[in-house]
Amino acid sequence: MPVRQIIEGGRVPVKVFTEDVEPHARQQLANVAQLPIVFGHVAAMPDVHAGIGATVGSVIPTRGAIIPAAVGVDIGCGMNAVRLSLTAERLPDSLARVRAAVERAVPVGFDEHGEAGARREACTPLARRLAEIVRRHPKIAKMQRDHEKKWVRQMGSLGGGNHFIELCLDESAHLWVMLHSGSRGIGNCIGRYFIAAARGEAQKRDVHLPDRDLAWLGEGSELFDDYVEAVGWAQDYAFANRREMMQLILGALRRELPEFDATNEAINCHHNYVQQEKHLGERVYVTRKGAISARKGELGIIPGSMGARSYIVRGKGNPESFCSCAHGAGRRMSRNEAKRRFSRADLVAQTQGVECRKDKGVLDEIPGAYKDIEQVMADQTDLVEVVHTLKQIVCVKG
Repeated sequence: MPVRQIIEGGRVPVKVFTEDVEPHARQQLANVAQLPIVFGHVAAMPDVHAGIGATVGSVIPTRGAIIPAAVGVDIGCGMNAVRLSLTAERLPDSLARVRAAVERAVPVGFDEHGEAGARREACTPLARRLAEIVRRHPKIAKMQRDHEKKWVRQMGSLGGGNHFIELCLDESAHLWVMLHSGSRGIGNCIGRYFIAAARGEAQKRDVHLPDRDLAWLGEGSELFDDYVEAVGWAQDYAFANRREMMQLILGALRRELPEFDATNEAINCHHNYVQQEKHLGERVYVTRKGAISARKGELGIIPGSMGARSYIVRGKGNPESFCSCAHGAGRRMSRNEAKRRFSRADLVAQTQGVECRKDKGVLDEIPGAYKDIEQVMADQTDLVEVVHTLKQIVCVKG
């Protein structure tokens, strides 16, 4: 579908690819559109919902500046997916052992690798760059206790919240491994540090903001250069973290399932990040806060909730969305509201046929707390085409 609505009244318009925009998210979009650094227009994806400062599911192009809180604290959060040669008929009747094997291989929640199991080889290329960032900004290290060891031990770990590992079957019954995670504790520390720094800079300049979480860092300042370096490092860490987890998962599956090969259909993409790109004839910084790049021909991953379908897509390069699309179903309600509204029985019913946790600890991730992924996909037929349709059979939640 083309742009569904345009929010006017700001310095630039907001082009929205859905009719389903809650009032809080609408106000956040309008706030961003007022900022003098925003270029062209703001794009809101079909999964748009309220975030901190800026909406999740928005694409924000800026000239000469970046808004750290729009990038967020889970810097580089994104998806990784690999198609396997295994098909459904070769899988065991019970997948409980498979889920347990994945949970043993990849630390989830607050867990991390022990010293002996740390993925040091993956961390070595990142270590010197991080040391330089921390040397200039030692508070980042203080924010993460036991900093020197923790970021290494967390490499190849899932984290909590809406992060997950899934096994899915596509339309031809081939097995896929799909995971969702980001830059873990160190990315969170980098994000929080520079968000606070941007607020401080706004106060010094006496800049009036519609929301203090829309404070930006401008080109030409030392803080801006340091943030670009640090956010780039965190994005690289997140990419490596997903790659390391995928290796651990495939190793666990090889111990539990018949022999298989990983095909060349592998995708590793961010959906919380910032990078320089050329749009509408200008080089700008593009912040995708809960959105993925969907340039013409580019493959991406759009996951549904843990009881719904997910999609492998190919971008159409739509300039109205700054060559972007939705990053998932998008939350319909807060975690607290989901816990109030739904019961464990609801969770069991909504995840029928999926080998996963069905206890109150994951009730806030119940499919009913999310938007309808089918509607999200229907709203972005101008942005992407579907390559594969996936259905979860195993889900590991953080």
